[in-house]
Amino acid sequence: MIMKVSSDLESFKTLIFNPGLNILLAEKSKGATDRQSRNGAGKSSFVELIHFLLGSNVKDTIFSHQKLEDYRFLLEFDLAGKAIEVSRSGKNSGKVYLSNQDYSDWPIKPTKGKTEYNITNDNWKQLLGYYMFDFPLATEDQSKYKPTFRKLFPYFARRVNDGGFSSPTSCNQTPQAWDEQVCISYLIGLDWSIAQAFQQIRDKEKGIKELKKIVKSGNMPEVLSSSSDLKTRLTIVEDKVKSLYEQLESFQVVPEYKELEKEASKLTKEIGKLSSDNTLDGELLSKLQDSLTQEQEPAFTSLEKLYEEAGIILPDQIIRRFEDVKEFHEKIVSNRKAHLRSEITSVNTRISDRDREKAALDKRRSEIMQILRSGGALDHFTKLQEEFSRLRGEAEHLSEKLKVAEQVERDSTTLKIERAQLSRQLQDDYIERDDIRKEAILIFERLSNALYEKAGSLIIDPTENGPHFDVKLDSSRSKGISNMKIFCFDMMLLELTQKHHPGPGFLIHDSHLFDGVDERQKAKALEIGHQKCQELGVQYIVTMNSDDLPSDGLSDGFNLEEYILETKLSDREDGGLFGFHFD
Repeated sequence: MIMKVSSDLESFKTLIFNPGLNILLAEKSKGATDRQSRNGAGKSSFVELIHFLLGSNVKDTIFSHQKLEDYRFLLEFDLAGKAIEVSRSGKNSGKVYLSNQDYSDWPIKPTKGKTEYNITNDNWKQLLGYYMFDFPLATEDQSKYKPTFRKLFPYFARRVNDGGFSSPTSCNQTPQAWDEQVCISYLIGLDWSIAQAFQQIRDKEKGIKELKKIVKSGNMPEVLSSSSDLKTRLTIVEDKVKSLYEQLESFQVVPEYKELEKEASKLTKEIGKLSSDNTLDGELLSKLQDSLTQEQEPAFTSLEKLYEEAGIILPDQIIRRFEDVKEFHEKIVSNRKAHLRSEITSVNTRISDRDREKAALDKRRSEIMQILRSGGALDHFTKLQEEFSRLRGEAEHLSEKLKVAEQVERDSTTLKIERAQLSRQLQDDYIERDDIRKEAILIFERLSNALYEKAGSLIIDPTENGPHFDVKLDSSRSKGISNMKIFCFDMMLLELTQKHHPGPGFLIHDSHLFDGVDERQKAKALEIGHQKCQELGVQYIVTMNSDDLPSDGLSDGFNLEEYILETKLSDREDGGLFGFHFD
């Protein structure tokens, strides 16, 4: 229970609270114009102050304002069965001060000063979680996505600047699934570790999605293909790498490779020319041999015989003349044959010489070609090395892609299995804790039925994405009725925590909760809050504008005036909680 809120700021309006229902009223001053508003009177600032004194971050709050940061604000409330006074300032927000009393039984001991104790704000939050919600200390549980005091407490004091009135199940403008699932599961009494495990699965799934997104936009789009495709490509590339490696291992660099290539080419040309010349001489030799064969002596004896048969007797002088001519022609034929034989011999000599030269040239060419076949030029070797390096890099890259693809496939399969197992575990937990689930549903049903003729419903559903919580109320599109869903939900949580946890022992509702709410529902809500205080021994604190205070719909004998705090706020310049207005 909260007993007192005060400050060493002289203009601050000290608030004294009582057990049960407490209404912090913001009045409209006499003669106030329409331009004067009670929005700056400090109703929401009171809620911020409670959060500040119970460990919230000072950054971007009014307590870091230069007009407030030097002052201490004090809260007197019950904690762990004893009344304590805690104070804190915006300038020294990392430290919390406690009234001078015995803290020897606390699991985290405050440091004793001259007149008071002090403790770090982090340790203070741990103590609040330990005593209000039975949390283990941080040293005992370092896991992520667990319930903490600062995550649970907003359900008992919603802040409008955080979007606390946007949804019954959330106290944040940008809620995360695990926040709602873990916190509400814990407060209702379900196994919150299942909701925690669902978030861990979502993290892994997000990691896989991010990995796919990265490789898709980067240089590894093949990862999105199946691992079998990558294995095929890798097999082919590795075979090429192996082949090139063997070539490089047996490769001998010939420094004069280019010169030898040129010499071999020159030899080939020379051999070709010799062969061509031999072909021409071969044709000449054939003609010479034919000519030699066809060459014959003149047929003078036939001429002489012809004259004899004709009865012509030639004189001796003519006969001698024939003999001379015959001898002359025989010499010509003989000389002709001698010349042909000489030419044939010369041609044969040239062909033989060329054959010997061809043999020598061919032998040298063979030696060169053997050298070239056993090795190669340095630039060719370098190109082979470059290709080998490229293919080896491609193989390594494909191997990495294959590892990623296989890991993605394994993780995806594993997560599907884990999610299915977790869904089954959640269903089993709902069956095992069916009494707790029914209790929450019935409490909400009774609360909503007390406000409206047709009761609303609390939905607690085990889904494949973890526990799902929702509330339904007829005409819930109306802002007033939507806000009453929040009222019923918070009252339900207050009752459950009071029964099953130590709990904070109080519930605070800012005036924003009653925006758009019908006057009769306001009256019923305040009366329900009063009844729950008496029934559960808790405290219900409400901030409200005076002209929003309902007069219609109250039960006989229930007088709201009895629960209005003595200290009131107003729209005057000095009428706010801090005694002045500031930007």
